[in-house]
Amino acid sequence: MYAPERQQEILRLAREGGRVDVLSLAEEFQVTAETVRRDLKALDRAGLVRRVHGGAIPAGRLDFEPDLAERDAVAADEKQRIARAALAELPGGEGGIGGSGSVILDAGTTAARLAAEIPLEAELTVVTHGLPVAARLADHPGLTLHLVGGRIRRRTRAAVDDWALRAYREINADVLFLATNGFSPEGGLTTPDLAEAAVKRALIAAARRVVLLADSAKFGQQHFARFGELSDVDLLITDTGLSPDDALAIERAGTEVVRA
Repeated sequence: MYAPERQQEILRLAREGGRVDVLSLAEEFQVTAETVRRDLKALDRAGLVRRVHGGAIPAGRLDFEPDLAERDAVAADEKQRIARAALAELPGGEGGIGGSGSVILDAGTTAARLAAEIPLEAELTVVTHGLPVAARLADHPGLTLHLVGGRIRRRTRAAVDDWALRAYREINADVLFLATNGFSPEGGLTTPDLAEAAVKRALIAAARRVVLLADSAKFGQQHFARFGELSDVDLLITDTGLSPDDALAIERAGTEVVRA
């Protein structure tokens, strides 16, 4: 296969999957990783992809935000494992049963999966601005559930703007389960929307412990609005797609990593 043909196929894979990585492409096309990097560099120069850590994403992807149903279908197995691992971080032990602590659940598909995993017997105070998260917890008799209001973004079903910011300024929770669209030691924590970013900054300030729930495909991605540093996170729960070397680099910077 000639280089232009290979690059065209790489572009197709990037557009279909939302991301490509160097090692998988090298195996797919039976070429060296350096050859793939040259292909990605050529596509980047042409404005067709944007290079990120370990691979590339389609051009324009930094500001692209898929809707909730589409995001929930991406990395579904990984998100489910992350949600189950996060149960151990609830106050009061596994699943929050017998606990009396307080948690904030960010809006996001992985946070919603965590909400679905919380047992009916859990005894916690839960605060969220995510409508799908609140809906999954509304029938839990042992929870004190607070739904933060504001303008609802249709794409994420999350409350944003001043009402939400004021509410979170009045909260001091034990644990925050945070969501992000992209994370890396260099790029920090990012999301496409400025209003969502402002709320996420308020969440970080409102909790004593921050647990980031993010599948490995988000590692290295950078979006328009930066809302924090990876050092703001006490614990990252991700999947085994994050390499041991990358996990070690994150831990050396001060953030514990669990690969579920």
